[in-house]
Amino acid sequence: MFRFTLNRLAMALPTLFIVAVAVFVLIRLIPGDPAQLLLGDLADPARLLELRTHLGLDKSWLVQFGVWGGHALRGDLGVSITTGEPVLQLVLSRFMVSAQIVVVAVILAVIVAVPAGMIAAWKQNRLPDLALVGAATLLVSLPTFWLGLLLLLFFGLKLDWLPVVGYVSVMTDWKTGLLYLVMPIMTLFLHEIGVLIRMARASTLEVLRLDYITHARAKGLSERAVMMRHAFRNSFGPTWTLIGLVLGNLLGGVAVVETVFTVPGLGRLLVDAIFARDYPVIQGCLLFVAVIYVLTNLVVDLCYPLFDPRVLAE
Repeated sequence: MFRFTLNRLAMALPTLFIVAVAVFVLIRLIPGDPAQLLLGDLADPARLLELRTHLGLDKSWLVQFGVWGGHALRGDLGVSITTGEPVLQLVLSRFMVSAQIVVVAVILAVIVAVPAGMIAAWKQNRLPDLALVGAATLLVSLPTFWLGLLLLLFFGLKLDWLPVVGYVSVMTDWKTGLLYLVMPIMTLFLHEIGVLIRMARASTLEVLRLDYITHARAKGLSERAVMMRHAFRNSFGPTWTLIGLVLGNLLGGVAVVETVFTVPGLGRLLVDAIFARDYPVIQGCLLFVAVIYVLTNLVVDLCYPLFDPRVLAE
């Protein structure tokens, strides 16, 4: 187990370095100058040069990356160009908002999707299977922003059950805060449940075709016992891997949902920083998401032997 953990950690470090380099280079290929945006198109060239020097933008990319990377290794992601706040503090505060939405949505999706996928596999090519697969395919096909707008239109405007615009922290007023989080959570839940249902169904079908399942049925075990005692654990492995990928992807892709529902989370911070060409915030957000993604998948890899002990024998 220790060697398995070291191997996964060794694979994670180069990934983070590649992400850091890619993020640093790609955001500087975006047209626009932060200093120009701050001072305006009619800014004095001398003042513009002074601001670029103050922000360190007059140096070469290699020097800028070395300075930023050195500070990032010490946990210092710099200071926001537009607000002057420490980037790490800004990212952590916004991350807590996004985490509430993403984690709850994934937990709900797993609770619903895994049993639904197993039922679909158990009733293969019958009405429950066709209905669940059809619903899953439809939900996967719907873009998250369009699904969010539909929820806003129906539950916010037509029925007036939930607030349409704004955000209240759960820490400030938990009842009102939960109302503001319902539709963002439901949007991600409905979108991801389709992916998880299809994976749970596919992995369960694969397990149900194995010889030991046939042997269990030949011993006279009920279908419920076969599914719960024998099929569930072995079929949950691939789904567990997908859960880690979904969790990481949602943290990176929650920007659309937060923009639709005006939620001040990490994704909304990233979108605003891109428009303002706030390099430290963009770099900090993307590097933070990459770290969370890598750590999430590391935890998934370390837990995988619980479902398939053969992994440790590799």
